[in-house]
Amino acid sequence: MTTARLRLEPLGPAHFDGAWAALQDAEVRRLTGTHASFTEETIRTWLASLGARDDRADWAIIRVSDGEYLGEVVLNDLDDDNRSAGFRIALGSSRWFGQGYGTEATRAVLAHAFGTGGLHRVELEVFAFNPRALRAYEKAGFVVEGRRRDALLWDGEWVDAIVMGCLSDEEA
Repeated sequence: MTTARLRLEPLGPAHFDGAWAALQDAEVRRLTGTHASFTEETIRTWLASLGARDDRADWAIIRVSDGEYLGEVVLNDLDDDNRSAGFRIALGSSRWFGQGYGTEATRAVLAHAFGTGGLHRVELEVFAFNPRALRAYEKAGFVVEGRRRDALLWDGEWVDAIVMGCLSDEEA
């Protein structure tokens, strides 16, 4: 998939350096609620396994102008019976925040999900301390559907998760 500034390509072993760097960025880990620690071997094994998965689709976000790895975007928890999936995106560095890359990648994946993928619903959760992501999701067509109170314990503080969904006739 391509957009004006991005190429979304299947995430795999070739993206190890970018994926590994993202896991080292404290702000990326906070915004994604990532408590776990990973080894290089774990990440290499995970990336190598993605091509064989039929319950998800993972893409690397690549900037067209220079081939820079910006992050990853995922449709997961595919539910064929209900034509739905979960959505997740993580820009790999806080230096990419606020430039519209997340919104652009989200719109591309939603177009794919509702077009080629034949899905009716895509849903996500975003932590309340991430208003920039909430706004990007709204721009792409997601609607707030609810709130999971105290869903994440981060640095001794409880944080709510905001539940959002987008239907095939709502994408922006």
